Amino acid sequence: MRNTRQRRQQILQLLVDHGNVQVSELVDRFGVSAVTIRADLTHIESQGLATRTHGGATLVRKPPLEQDIHQKDALNLPLKDSIGAHAARLVRAGDNIIIDSGSTTMTLARHLREHQDVTVMTNGLNIAWELANAPGVELLLTGGLLRKQSLSLQGSQAEASLNTYSFDTLFLGVDGLDLQFGLTTHHEAEARLNHRMVERARRVVVLTDASKFGHVSLHRIARLDQVHTIITDASIDPDYLDGLQKLGIEVIIAESPP
Repeated sequence: MRNTRQRRQQILQLLVDHGNVQVSELVDRFGVSAVTIRADLTHIESQGLATRTHGGATLVRKPPLEQDIHQKDALNLPLKDSIGAHAARLVRAGDNIIIDSGSTTMTLARHLREHQDVTVMTNGLNIAWELANAPGVELLLTGGLLRKQSLSLQGSQAEASLNTYSFDTLFLGVDGLDLQFGLTTHHEAEARLNHRMVERARRVVVLTDASKFGHVSLHRIARLDQVHTIITDASIDPDYLDGLQKLGIEVIIAESPP
């Protein structure tokens, strides 16, 4: 699985660098069969990043560059804090929630420190650190393999840890949100875990600043019809706002801390 993920990332980088790729060249480069390469290109096409051509594929749109958690923490802090504050208002005493790892979701954790009688499961070490000494929060971690770039736990152990739980709300961060292709992220294992989180929650709330709209990363998390609420900022494109509302998604605009 790791080899497949790494190869697809490298193929995508070749598409970004050159605009197109050929199956025959990729077969020679990676030492795998043409059937395997065609499956890789079909996967990349399914994410809306490329289109298949005779004998290869052509780039449709560039995926956003991934930044590590420390770089993300330094970006748009007041805006992220506002989004986190609005998200915290959705949490009530007695709720069982799951918080995805991320820099925006971490601001939600900060605003939950004074909440009472809330159970939180998370795959984010940064989230856990924020809530470790919050007296009114019972904290659960998924376990799993640590991805240092995002400080997130992932893998089969993390996915299996969700099987015996049912959550009131999932608070999810994303790397891309597109009206056609839904919610996406850079890393395959994170996408699988996030998808499992979506399945285990009765309500899905996406926390993202408007810069993520229209972006598609390599790995899909979920369709937009699985999302109930999106909390974002006032710079959201009016066409996106209209499109989301037509899908029946509640959009909360966080312009300033409530």
